[in-house]
Amino acid sequence: MAGKTSAGILLFRRSGEVTEVLLGHMGGPFWAKKDAGGWSVPKGEYEPDEAPEDAARREFQEELGMPAPEGEYRPLGEVKQSGGKVVTVWAVEGDLDPDQIVPGVFEMEWPPRSGRTREFPEVDRVAWFGLAEAEEKLLKGQRPFLVRLGELLNG
Repeated sequence: MAGKTSAGILLFRRSGEVTEVLLGHMGGPFWAKKDAGGWSVPKGEYEPDEAPEDAARREFQEELGMPAPEGEYRPLGEVKQSGGKVVTVWAVEGDLDPDQIVPGVFEMEWPPRSGRTREFPEVDRVAWFGLAEAEEKLLKGQRPFLVRLGELLNG
């Protein structure tokens, strides 16, 4: 059986020498008090019959409540995260106001073994970060995408 696959969009903007990326802080009780390593590229899982770039656009809309940005989609490749999931990401230059985000939601049993289901936002906040700060915030398994973006922009 094939492992899980996920696709996402790393939105970036430039102002002179400064490059910033848009990250979402993962929602739900497990991530509520975690800042460093608790942020992610807007992404989500997809099935084998869906094109990864289509999934990345769909997931951007689902997670942030805004259409995927227009522009040139530049592949940043894949990374295999520690849990085995393969994540594929595209970089797109654009801008958006984090205050306009309307995150999607997911349900889970909470508290554990309580029999009660609660709804949580996919992301509980969204923010722009410079590349150095983004490296501290981003999940360790997704950090190679920042390196690849830097190489893409400086290469």
